[in-house]
Amino acid sequence: MKLFEMTSELLDECGKCRPRHARMREEEREPDFFGEVKPYADRVHQLINEWKEMSSEWIRKERPKHVREAQIENAADMMTQFVVQSFYPKTGKKRFYDSIQSAEYLLKTMMAAMEEGTDDAQ
Repeated sequence: MKLFEMTSELLDECGKCRPRHARMREEEREPDFFGEVKPYADRVHQLINEWKEMSSEWIRKERPKHVREAQIENAADMMTQFVVQSFYPKTGKKRFYDSIQSAEYLLKTMMAAMEEGTDDAQ
């Protein structure tokens, strides 16, 4: 999978976290960790790790104006956390939503940089 596709998929994952969290709050139930949370999170965390490695390579190679490796690290850490937190109704909304918004901003910035660049990230 190419970096652009991975970035797009992670952007979709960010979009799924808000409604999942809202649904869990509405249902007021704790999820089955081994049945629901872990299998889902393992798949997304693997994608995040691959994306992080490819993004770092891309940054070193292409040197995009508005994306730095520290941002990639921070976004990967936030995504790793909020994907799991989205299953739990007791997760506080403010920080949770701010983390998602921050990750989405970086992912969109990366996609725009890849679209205007002439690299092979797509």
